[in-house]
Amino acid sequence: MKSRKNPYAAKLKKSVTMRLGEDVIEYFKQMAEESGVPYQSLINLYLRDCVASHRKIDISWQSQN
Repeated sequence: MKSRKNPYAAKLKKSVTMRLGEDVIEYFKQMAEESGVPYQSLINLYLRDCVASHRKIDISWQSQN
């Protein structure tokens, strides 16, 4: 039997370790309770939306003059 490529391989998720603030985790856990969607899936959906819309974060520091 010949093996063939997994057609879903491009959509597979990769496990990563991230350090998130407790407030961020609680925010998504609360949303998870309300929506019935696991909080890690909500975080992934939010980040995927950022990628799709090419959203950029402004991390410039304000001077204290």
